Amino acid sequence: MCSHQTSYSSADSNTSHIVAAHPEQGWSLLCDGAIVFDDSGELLPDGRVVAPHRVPVERPALAA
Repeated sequence: MCSHQTSYSSADSNTSHIVAAHPEQGWSLLCDGAIVFDDSGELLPDGRVVAPHRVPVERPALAA
């Protein structure tokens, strides 16, 4: 783990770097011990879960 300290919030995860990537499984381990999932969810080292923060996608209009 890195020597830098984070408050383990989603906004702070950008200061951490990936130490193990598993794109085939959809997750990466960060240097601070957090696990980040491809759907934008996170599992923090203290056991807390950050729910995915997905942006709703509007359905495209169909041509008549």
